[in-house]
Amino acid sequence: MIVARARIGGVRGLVDVHVADGLVTSVEPWAPDRPPVGDDVLDVDGHVVLPGLVESHLHLDKALLGGPSGGSDLQGAIAWTAARKADFTREDVADRARRVARLALENGTTTVRAHTEVDPGVGLVGVEGVLEVAEEVRETQRIQVAVFPQEGLLVRPGTLELVREGLRGPDTVVGGCPYVEPDREAAERHVEIVLDLAVEHGVPADLHLDLADDADDPRFTLAEHVARATIDRGLQGRVAIGHVTTLAAMPRDDRARVLAALAAADVTVTVLPATDLYLSGRDDERNARRGVAPLRELWAAGVPVAVSSNNVRNAFTPTGRADLLDMALLAARVGHVSEPDELDHLVAAVTDVPRRLVDPEIPAGITPGARGDLVVLDARDSGQVLLDQPRRLAVVRGGRVAWTDLPAVAVPGSLVLDRRAAC
Repeated sequence: MIVARARIGGVRGLVDVHVADGLVTSVEPWAPDRPPVGDDVLDVDGHVVLPGLVESHLHLDKALLGGPSGGSDLQGAIAWTAARKADFTREDVADRARRVARLALENGTTTVRAHTEVDPGVGLVGVEGVLEVAEEVRETQRIQVAVFPQEGLLVRPGTLELVREGLRGPDTVVGGCPYVEPDREAAERHVEIVLDLAVEHGVPADLHLDLADDADDPRFTLAEHVARATIDRGLQGRVAIGHVTTLAAMPRDDRARVLAALAAADVTVTVLPATDLYLSGRDDERNARRGVAPLRELWAAGVPVAVSSNNVRNAFTPTGRADLLDMALLAARVGHVSEPDELDHLVAAVTDVPRRLVDPEIPAGITPGARGDLVVLDARDSGQVLLDQPRRLAVVRGGRVAWTDLPAVAVPGSLVLDRRAAC
């Protein structure tokens, strides 16, 4: 496939993006006197093209569950969801997962890392349901499953065996949630077990971490421990930690030390603004805390930053439509972000940075060797896509059109998106 006359960030003029065997093979300047020739040409007529968006932290198994009347804090959301899981079936999980995965695709997301719960109550029902959808949609969207012990490992005997069993599934990684363990020692042990599983199975690790309003409880101050344990096991570049709201509550000097450790270990921090804003500061009578990891300090320290939706319409996040550009704009608003280079960082936080999490062995971006996953936007200025929130015109997955809402006009050897037909 050739995506012709594309406008991509950091490149002057229009380009033709060549894709073969699912990967970008070349990016060449568009030459009006040499129209591209191939079996499949998608002429995007100068519109902005981004790498396919990547939801690196999304819970498909508990999406669309609703939540308790009046809302809840973190512990309340965990307890309410635990009760609902008793009624989960593979068919129910697959139905909700399928609906949200489709919504994400229409918003430009070609890859999802789905954090999927296992415990002695729900067993592997969630993993099986999400893997069923992953197989159904594999031609248009990749769903990678993070096998996730939401209710703990040491505190819930039998869960570790379920995690091991879940990791036998295709395209799985290991998740973690140490703060639900009873004390700091157990929480640290949880981290070490998860990272040891990552080494044993040769997969990345992705942990929920340090989701609290303040740093008083030592179970919620584990980021530095994760950084040390990552280096000890040679897992640099293969570990992510999501939430990490406690960073915002630390004294500046302590925070700087932790950020330096994360940067040295190449641990990615996944910021989840919709959930963290909703859950944080619930007991604050005045000036309720934002509870979102400090974006600009993370960037300044050299810590990789991803942004993701986390949950869609459940007890943890009652809103959401799996739209990563919308989520990145929310992160900009709450993170005091305004400069053009910072806005570019946020676009990378939903494209290149999470792509490296799910595909650590291949290049990210629109460059030779990268995935042939692209999203065409109704925009002609790549520097304004976050602020403009343009409509998605087409989504390409591995060199094939996975979704479009525009009529296509077929011409010899080409597929041209015809915006006039949509007017």
